[in-house]
Amino acid sequence: MKIETIAIHAGNQVDPSSRAAIQPITLSTTFERGEDGGYPSGYMYTRIANPNRTSLENVLAKLEQGADASAFSSGNAAGGAVFQALEPGSHVLAPNDMYHGLRNLLKVVYQGVLRVDFVDMSDLEAVRGAIRSETKLIWLESPSNPLLKITDIEAVCRMAKEAGIRVCCDNTFATPVFQNPLLLGADLVMHSTTKYLGGHSDALGGALITREKDAFWQHIRQVQELSGAVLSPFDCYLTVRGIKTLPYRMRGHDENARRLVAFLESHPLVEAIYYPGYGGMLSFQVEGDEPRARKLANSTRIFTQATSLGGVESLIEHRASIEGPDTLTPRNLLRVSVGLENSEDLIADLQYALETS
Repeated sequence: MKIETIAIHAGNQVDPSSRAAIQPITLSTTFERGEDGGYPSGYMYTRIANPNRTSLENVLAKLEQGADASAFSSGNAAGGAVFQALEPGSHVLAPNDMYHGLRNLLKVVYQGVLRVDFVDMSDLEAVRGAIRSETKLIWLESPSNPLLKITDIEAVCRMAKEAGIRVCCDNTFATPVFQNPLLLGADLVMHSTTKYLGGHSDALGGALITREKDAFWQHIRQVQELSGAVLSPFDCYLTVRGIKTLPYRMRGHDENARRLVAFLESHPLVEAIYYPGYGGMLSFQVEGDEPRARKLANSTRIFTQATSLGGVESLIEHRASIEGPDTLTPRNLLRVSVGLENSEDLIADLQYALETS
């Protein structure tokens, strides 16, 4: 099946009792045992498994062309499950430009547990030079957040395979519409399903998809079950519903972003643009300093100044101010999540903000 068909059908099960065409939400936390004490439905307790989570995990695995998927309560919980599955003392390579929540998770929660180096993943020689004998994981994020850097995923995966290192790629920005890291050699793919997969800024979640159901994946599944950071049935339902329109939404995000980039390229007050050529995310540096960038973000009428991305509504944010004192993000940079409004309205809104800031 093609991606549009997978998105609509792989996450849905017709209800066997009512024959409802759309799978209902199963809120029960526990399930009846059989006379022999077993679990004839396949479900025991919702922390371990739930019909709505099973459906979400199935469509995620199919979209990324993987062998299995695990849904978590957030993107950070999903990333944390990978880190928890590593042996203490393992060395991890991560991008020097990456989502600050996961960066801080590595730096704060896993301080003293894992050894982490942050490198420019767009520089293959820098990656090669940072690999150690004890390196167990290379974490990729391509395009990166917020500078939209592109990593040669296939080349890094070849390098990692030669050294016996696992690779996990955060595919949140690209989505499986534009990129399938497992087909490029990655062992795992991570998503913040809160973003484009859910698509409506109303359901927090995260996910991991694996290329193989190996022992490391079983350990991740064990972390999911025992730690309990699982997605609720209602959030699973909302995410599955959002995924049904994912391929078509991403085309709209992509088209609108291209038009905004063309406008920004011609504007004299824009000194730099970060855009990989696809998708709905872009960043740009406004001429001037941080106060001017902040004023611009406060001057828009359609763009909402808010954290997050991937919803149907357009967002703009002064990124450095949320990333902390060690941020490498330029102080005059604004990150934009381009929504699905009319592109002419979005351009007019940015033009007004640029001229009044």
